[in-house]
Amino acid sequence: MAYTAPAPVDTVAGGKSPARAFPVKRQASRVRRQRLRAAWLFLIPMLLVLAAVAGWPLMRTIWFSFTDASFSNISEYGLVGFENYLVYDNGAWYGVLADPTWWSAVWNTLFFTVVSVGIETVLGLIIALTLNAQFTGRGWVRAATLIPWAVPTIVSAKMWGWMLHDQFGIINEMLLGLGLIAEPLNWTANADLSMWAVIMVDVWKTTPFMALLTLAALQMLPSDCYEAAKVDGIHPVRVFFKVTLPLILPALMVAIIFRVLDALRVFDVIYVLTSNSEDTMSMSVYARQQLVEFQDVGYGSAASTVLFLIIALLTISYLYLGRKQIGGEA
Repeated sequence: MAYTAPAPVDTVAGGKSPARAFPVKRQASRVRRQRLRAAWLFLIPMLLVLAAVAGWPLMRTIWFSFTDASFSNISEYGLVGFENYLVYDNGAWYGVLADPTWWSAVWNTLFFTVVSVGIETVLGLIIALTLNAQFTGRGWVRAATLIPWAVPTIVSAKMWGWMLHDQFGIINEMLLGLGLIAEPLNWTANADLSMWAVIMVDVWKTTPFMALLTLAALQMLPSDCYEAAKVDGIHPVRVFFKVTLPLILPALMVAIIFRVLDALRVFDVIYVLTSNSEDTMSMSVYARQQLVEFQDVGYGSAASTVLFLIIALLTISYLYLGRKQIGGEA
């Protein structure tokens, strides 16, 4: 009996023939290209506007940092290389990175960022937990909590400047009435109090932001875990540290990084309350002083560029670590 070879099976995975599978793949690829093209059509106008209002000024600032330009005649300048950043001349170092005032501004900015963001995170978490509970008038309390965040920073800083005034400020009047102080305090001019006064105003202004983001994370939590913990009789404090905090930690970290990036470039609240005082001078105030008051465009642009690089480095690091963590979990 002659052997007959079996006929080849003209199918692919899933029972579809190649004649049917390839058109489906081509159609999916075509749809993907259409979506990508549509996405770019929506993104291009935004990217053009962003390049015009942010990219061009940034590139111009970086360019000026390598020149000796000044506001007295900004059209005439020469290239000086990295002299505005750091240069060794006649046995001494000069430039932004060798200026003790700059490093004092860096320390003030870091101290302000760590302390203010830390306090805002703790207070925001407490307020969010309170607002997440069920009680009468919760909607009104939520609306009232957002008022400080809705007030423009310049307005709130000026308002607090009057309240902290050493002669007719209401804060001193209250403390004197309570017997907590013996004489009025000069909150914004005293070297020991000025930074804490700035931090207090910033905490009052920005804590609602942290509370709002934390409250949004709390309202997304599943109720099953809390019902099981209640049935098991677990203490609420332990439930918070073992259940609530780990679940809201990703959202809390997003809020913290936003506040850190915002605090590192702080200018308005410090400048309104204490002007150019070296006791509270931030990196942004330092750059503004060099640009506007000293009329040194090149030197001020170098300080602004260093500030931009610090914030950009922190942002890139956060994005890299976030992607690495997501990839590890996947």
